[in-house]
Amino acid sequence: MTVLGETGETKGWVFNIQRYSTHDGPGIRTVVFLKGCPLHCFWCQNPESRSVKPVLMFKKDRCTRCGRCIAACPHQANSMVEGEVRIERSRCALCGACVAACLAGARDIQGKIMTVQEIMDVVAKDMAIYDNSGGGITLSGGDCEMQPGFSVALLRAAHEEGINTAVEITGAFAWQTVKMITDHADYVLFDLKVMDEERHKKGTGVSNALILENARNLVGEKKAILFRTPLIPGFNDSVEDIRAIARFVKYELGLNPAEHVRLLAYNNLGEEKYARMDYQGERPSYQRQSDAYIKELNESLAAV
Repeated sequence: MTVLGETGETKGWVFNIQRYSTHDGPGIRTVVFLKGCPLHCFWCQNPESRSVKPVLMFKKDRCTRCGRCIAACPHQANSMVEGEVRIERSRCALCGACVAACLAGARDIQGKIMTVQEIMDVVAKDMAIYDNSGGGITLSGGDCEMQPGFSVALLRAAHEEGINTAVEITGAFAWQTVKMITDHADYVLFDLKVMDEERHKKGTGVSNALILENARNLVGEKKAILFRTPLIPGFNDSVEDIRAIARFVKYELGLNPAEHVRLLAYNNLGEEKYARMDYQGERPSYQRQSDAYIKELNESLAAV
């Protein structure tokens, strides 16, 4: 692995690195999940990624109620209430003392500072796999646009090693930021949640006007791009919702929806994370759409 010099010392907030992914760009990839996101989607599968700051996750079903975390915390953030361990999160300084003290593995902190060099040392382990499969590195999140300087440094480092690069983005940033990052990406995965602006605001907390404009700009840049729509039951998974996305891609962007849009069935694997965070807001609780219905939506996508 090449020593990256000053670039290798560039730091950013990361909450996971997933090797051997087959769903985040061409081939087999290593996905680097960065902290921070400008959207607040009520169905978010990675709620621990929303803030750039680290988050303490507590798996209550693993807790043995031994009390070691209570004794270890220098800020008295843990207590026993009616036989259950409770966290006073306003007191928690994320020092990690309780994580180290927990013998049951019930606690972990999601989010840490890593250098480009540290990440590339992980990515480089699978060079042969990338070469054989046409894979590479994908920056995800959260949204890598929240940490543009770090993202660009990572993408440049990958290109210096001859590694294919991809990014998963919301597009909810000024064009200058979007372009700065995507200029260093060989492949762009771009989310299109829903076309109706008011419903987009309600579901994500932001307008989609800038997102759609950036989609137009990226297509004008001739980037290799795939639009992805996470299908949320009752929110954006109607036939008409999918047809609206298909019409935008076909008639405004000039692309074939069947080739450039991927529909993602609802995934409930992230729902338990809300309880681990003691999250007090709206929590998702849905069932995955049936294979037959996903087929119908894909047919409506291709029929526009």
